[in-house]
Amino acid sequence: MPDFTRWPSFPFEGDMRVKKLAPPVEVEPPRSGEDASDCVACGTPDDAYIWVSERWRVRSMDRPTGLPMVLILECRSHLDLGDLPNLLAAELGVMTVRLERAVRSLDGVARVHVNRWGDGSAHLHMWFLARPYGRLQLRGTFLTLWDDILPVIPEHQWSENLAHVAAWLADFGGRAIAEPAHIQWESPATFTVPTFATTTPEADDSQRPKTLDDVQAASAAADSDVRVTGPHDIAEPGRPLNFPESGPEAGPGSAATTTAAAVDPAHNQSA
Repeated sequence: MPDFTRWPSFPFEGDMRVKKLAPPVEVEPPRSGEDASDCVACGTPDDAYIWVSERWRVRSMDRPTGLPMVLILECRSHLDLGDLPNLLAAELGVMTVRLERAVRSLDGVARVHVNRWGDGSAHLHMWFLARPYGRLQLRGTFLTLWDDILPVIPEHQWSENLAHVAAWLADFGGRAIAEPAHIQWESPATFTVPTFATTTPEADDSQRPKTLDDVQAASAAADSDVRVTGPHDIAEPGRPLNFPESGPEAGPGSAATTTAAAVDPAHNQSA
């Protein structure tokens, strides 16, 4: 057995054996999407991605994964890595760094592995796999195997992570497609209306809940109590207000004098 089977990051243990190496074929079969008309990436609409721009798109898996995040960066043009023109080749470097930073900014992510395997699809796609912080056993080249072994993360956390990465990329351009998971509001199936017992067949108004009409009627009654009954009740400069507290015994420190001073500053000078 090779030495890597004894690495701490190797996800299997027990008795194993190496498969017999098959003989080489004379002509390799075509990869998926060699013809642009049959390419799955080219035929996938933008709404299936989490972020899109004029020349690049980022997609996720169709369900939560064992790792905090697994993303794929694709170019819009039907090209492989070695076919990229200088403009796209330069942008690939920028997009790789930008997406790595976005994934690494997620809570609980220690490292981001960037990989490219060209045997599955002819359309260029770069893999970005996040290693959970503190999980030292997941370090190294077997991270992709661990992704299929670990229990999947909660779906709401997975959706929030996708929205976070999409928003990060959108700060530099393009358009974010992924959105945070919507709050699932729960309402009671039935409503209980309180009932009030009455001692007589006639309704007792004091026991029923107040309505808007009751509040407005009470407000109108309160306003009717505040009224002017005569010319002496109107405040005049230099003259105390005719409050109930004022009277023959009201002195300089009484509430009537103090209130009048607050209303008419000239009252202090005349006093």
